[in-house]
Amino acid sequence: MRTQTTHSPGPLGTATRPALSGRGLVKRYGNQHALAGVDIDIQQGEAVAIVGPSGSGKTSLLHVLAGILPVDSGEVLLSGNRIDNLNETKRSELRRTEFGFVFQSGMLVAELSAEENAALPLLLGGMSRSKAIADARQWLDRLGLGGKGTRRPGELSGGEAQRVAIARALAHRPSVIFADEPTGALDTRTGGDTMNALLGAAAENGAAVVIVTHDRDLAQSVPRTVTIRDGRIDTAVRQS
Repeated sequence: MRTQTTHSPGPLGTATRPALSGRGLVKRYGNQHALAGVDIDIQQGEAVAIVGPSGSGKTSLLHVLAGILPVDSGEVLLSGNRIDNLNETKRSELRRTEFGFVFQSGMLVAELSAEENAALPLLLGGMSRSKAIADARQWLDRLGLGGKGTRRPGELSGGEAQRVAIARALAHRPSVIFADEPTGALDTRTGGDTMNALLGAAAENGAAVVIVTHDRDLAQSVPRTVTIRDGRIDTAVRQS
């Protein structure tokens, strides 16, 4: 049974539904509230930066929206359908098919080449190795890594490794990409270039992007910023 959410009219009166929504999200660790009733909508193809001080709940929000952490109460909806009530097996499948992930450290497999790392979601989805590698090479080319597909992560710069992680996140054409401090380990210039590569490639693919960052200057490059403080959306801060 599908759960419907209220959605707003789009262009020419057509109905649009957020790509991802959170309703009344509560997450506790013991007696501590990481999230204390968060409501948020991420529109299709939209890029949103979630910012806030350390311990504010921004990473917990990303993990709850991505189905990595179960929510204590509230609802998470993907295209209007509840996903918070799925079991771990189904949430794992959802993360593999509908979501892409870019983390601060890249989390590439050291023993695999760049093209093999980028092809992993496709291989796990049952695509043949030859087709998966060919598709991965196309993503690497689009991200400026043409000719570097056979290199292993240790042979790449930090910025290049993060672009491989972006290629991996996009390879299976997810509806939402989650990026947790994706430029935290990079210098300012490389971080800016990497962020531009992520946003540009996601926009071409029509994917929504949810970025957690402590860097407010970097967040300025994202069309919309949401500030979270003490587990709540800070409505006193003007959201861009």
